[in-house]
Amino acid sequence: MAPRPATPGGLKVAFLIYRGNPRCGGQGVYTRHLTRELVRLGHSVEVFSGPPWPELDEGVGFRAVRGLDLYRDPDPFRIPARTEFTSFADVAEFAVMMSAGFGEPLAYSLRIAKLLRHRRGDFDIIHDNQCMGPGILKLRQLGWPVLETLHHPITVDRSIALDHAETWWKRVTTRRWFGFLRMQVRVVKQLPAVLTVSHNSRIDINAQMMVPLERLTVVPVGVDHTVFRPYEGVVKKKGRLMVTSSSDVPMKGLVPLLEAIAKLRIEREIDLIVIGQPKPNGRVSQAMERLGLSDIVTTISGVSDEELARLYGEAEVAIVPSLYEGFSLPAIEAMSCAVPVVATTGGALPEVVGTSGETGLLVEPNNPEALVEAIRRLLDDPELRTRLGAAGRERVMQRFTWEVTARGTAACYDTILRGEPLPESMNFD
Repeated sequence: MAPRPATPGGLKVAFLIYRGNPRCGGQGVYTRHLTRELVRLGHSVEVFSGPPWPELDEGVGFRAVRGLDLYRDPDPFRIPARTEFTSFADVAEFAVMMSAGFGEPLAYSLRIAKLLRHRRGDFDIIHDNQCMGPGILKLRQLGWPVLETLHHPITVDRSIALDHAETWWKRVTTRRWFGFLRMQVRVVKQLPAVLTVSHNSRIDINAQMMVPLERLTVVPVGVDHTVFRPYEGVVKKKGRLMVTSSSDVPMKGLVPLLEAIAKLRIEREIDLIVIGQPKPNGRVSQAMERLGLSDIVTTISGVSDEELARLYGEAEVAIVPSLYEGFSLPAIEAMSCAVPVVATTGGALPEVVGTSGETGLLVEPNNPEALVEAIRRLLDDPELRTRLGAAGRERVMQRFTWEVTARGTAACYDTILRGEPLPESMNFD
């Protein structure tokens, strides 16, 4: 395919996301802040999103891609009315759900291929945020330049979920749920340009999803440092710890953290704020009950970014206990608020937090005793907390702002449109 010249004065970008709400996880956060910064750089961006809909800033275009929204609150795994079925994509999405699978990426890709097939003249490039369905491949075959963002290999999520499946039936349903991975691996191996958010993810995607290294580039994600910052008048609460988890899954490491909290409370007064909503009767809720932590653990959901930043400001220590992360928005959010961080060495966390010991403390994943030791060390040393917090904020300002992410991403667009191979990294720090 011959390179297509860029539009003078800025590119026209079709940004695709199969479920866009930032409350659903990091992909929605990525969509909102990256598209805003791309527009500030002079590009035109239209977001094509399935439900739940994204939160977007002024100047960013939006096109709703209708879907069945089978997992919506308050009726997840719902049975749609017959009148809701208007296409093969609808039937496919529902059939996959009924077989205990996750059909949103497949269905969205079919819908978006139909929507965009006659709009080639309206955009310079497609940027797909981790759908990787056959419709994306079809658009590529029709001549569209495509940049694919793959935050980390979902094969890791599947492996960790299977390792923590307690019954044979749970293992069966876990395999069914992750059935979409076969499709995504097949598609992403055929896409010529894939952006990921850390060097660790780049290596793991190559090893586990067989995407050639020469097709993979790194552009780290960012944080809104104007919102996630130290606020005047916010007072630290003695013994306050904080963890943010976008989902109640074993990979996030909340159970090992709760076990560490149970040990720490024996020796001191502490409390833990969990930003997220554990599933009723799920592993985290059961662990809280088993360990008798309901009086010192508070779960909070639905807060704004500023409210979240102020909650960070009240914490003496922020913790990222994940068994694996392809990046970690919670880590850089806490660091941007100048809160000292204890994180594991799972996945890209050392790359994000830093390995010197001067911008955060790192411990072995799934190790409650190691968490206890690191948290205790910070709680007992105010000077260390202050030093790590300030150094963490400085690290974020140098490396992990959304402007840095947007400039690196726009450089990827330009490289693709010139018909050139992507470099190993577009890190503009």
